[in-house]
Amino acid sequence: MDGSREATGPIPISHAPVSPPAIRAGGNVRWVICALLFFATTINYIDRQVIGILKPTLQSELGWTEIDYGMIVFWFQAAYAIGLLACGPVIDRVGSKLGYTAAITLWSFAALFHALVRSPSGFANARFALGLGEAANFPAAIKSVAEWFPKKERALAAGILNAGANVGAIATPIVVPVIAINYGWQAAFIVTGMLGFIWLAAWLAFYRAPERHPRLSAQELAYIRADQDDEVGAAPIPWRKLFGHRGTWAFVTAKFLTDPVWYLFLFWLPDFFAKRHGLDLKTFGPPLIAVYLLADIGSIGGGWLSSALIKRGFGVNAGRKLALLASAILVLPIMFASTVSSLTAAVAIIGLAAAAHQGWSSNLYTMVSDTFPKSSVASVMGIGGAAGAIGGMIMARYVGQVLETIGSYTPVFVWAGGAYLVALLIVHLLVPNLDRVAALRSDDAGSR
Repeated sequence: MDGSREATGPIPISHAPVSPPAIRAGGNVRWVICALLFFATTINYIDRQVIGILKPTLQSELGWTEIDYGMIVFWFQAAYAIGLLACGPVIDRVGSKLGYTAAITLWSFAALFHALVRSPSGFANARFALGLGEAANFPAAIKSVAEWFPKKERALAAGILNAGANVGAIATPIVVPVIAINYGWQAAFIVTGMLGFIWLAAWLAFYRAPERHPRLSAQELAYIRADQDDEVGAAPIPWRKLFGHRGTWAFVTAKFLTDPVWYLFLFWLPDFFAKRHGLDLKTFGPPLIAVYLLADIGSIGGGWLSSALIKRGFGVNAGRKLALLASAILVLPIMFASTVSSLTAAVAIIGLAAAAHQGWSSNLYTMVSDTFPKSSVASVMGIGGAAGAIGGMIMARYVGQVLETIGSYTPVFVWAGGAYLVALLIVHLLVPNLDRVAALRSDDAGSR
């Protein structure tokens, strides 16, 4: 390397999108790992979405105001932000296996704790603990993808694991109302909270780093490592140094502006269908399922789109940003979601936006592994996720105040519709060429 360059300056490197043609996959262990990440994300979203499904019931039985509920969501987001800032560097050092183990243990116990509380402050405490644990999911998952997949497959793998969020969001309105109606809302928290411990047993039994996995063939390992030579031996970058790179700020800004839209879906969509279209615990399941089925398609489709463009000769920069642009455009119609009178039209508009958000996220996550070495992926993911959670905190207070004062979701959806194009513009201004974003190396970390 040119020793005269500034530590925060870009390094002109080439991210070759295609592995040497002579190397074949030679196995599918990496996809089993991807399946585990998918199910962890599914459980993660089931546990966080239960309270949104039960919001009308809990408000009726426990007497919460809109501001009470907004504050409960606020404290989940606050803990999520704190957890993301703390967990990234920890996971980069202890590894995905141990990091995931600690995280899912904490969030599963926190999910169970919801069944024991009644007051808004009790739920706020339970949500705070849940947020701390759940914060580690995506940093650990994307780090695992960076370890287990070549660059040309990462967006697809990220899209698949990210689809777990939608499957969780689909499963929750199916399972939770049945449990709550027959056994009470407390049972819904208990049953869903136990899922994490089942997953944990499978994770501990199967997961290993690629170099130490007994079922991974030498051929599949070579395939995984074929386009990762520039990442081998990179040490974790000091957390403070990451803020000197434009790639970090691009990810942080995009997450801050767009993550609150997804939190809006998770925590307020059942309430929107209840208020605007008269649905209840027994009837809003099908519309929610339709929204998240579309989101599933968008998650995998968005990852597939950029991967397909890269395989067809587009650069990493063009492939990722074209997919991000397509997603940003498809979100725009959500501005009209609260003005249409038809439930079908509202579901279609919101479902399209949910699909676009997930396609956006699949590519945004993959940008991190494109532009930073594996040793720093979880740290950057944590910083960006914390920014998204802070945006979610602001959103929680904003939505609660809007609903308490004017009782309409219209201003919220208008804001949501424009967030993605603004975010993409800022991303492009900060990193006009992803192929030349600084890919930090171990010598950058030498001053730790």
